[in-house]
Amino acid sequence: MSRLFSLLLIVSYANIALAQAKAAEEPSFMMNMVPIVAMVFIFYFLMMRPQIKKQKTQQEFLKALKKGDRVLTSSGIFGTIEGLTEKYVKLEIADDVSIRVLKAHVSQPVKEG
Repeated sequence: MSRLFSLLLIVSYANIALAQAKAAEEPSFMMNMVPIVAMVFIFYFLMMRPQIKKQKTQQEFLKALKKGDRVLTSSGIFGTIEGLTEKYVKLEIADDVSIRVLKAHVSQPVKEG
């Protein structure tokens, strides 16, 4: 009986030691979250933030449009602004040839020369 008791005692101590070692090996919940948080920050600073800045500058450009500006549309048409409304821009693309395009499709100013 004494041998059985000592054998059970040794096995129980071994199980306790094994459980403690296993607990020490497994990272905590917070340590598991570190890579996920790092990926979110990388995604924000490399993808979202530049896109937000680009949209902001485009909105400022569209608000600053005025008659006589030379612009390029997103479809590749160069023109001079003849008229502006809230939604549309009237562009002169050749002598006595004008088209009306959505203001959102004016992509960038054209530098002279």
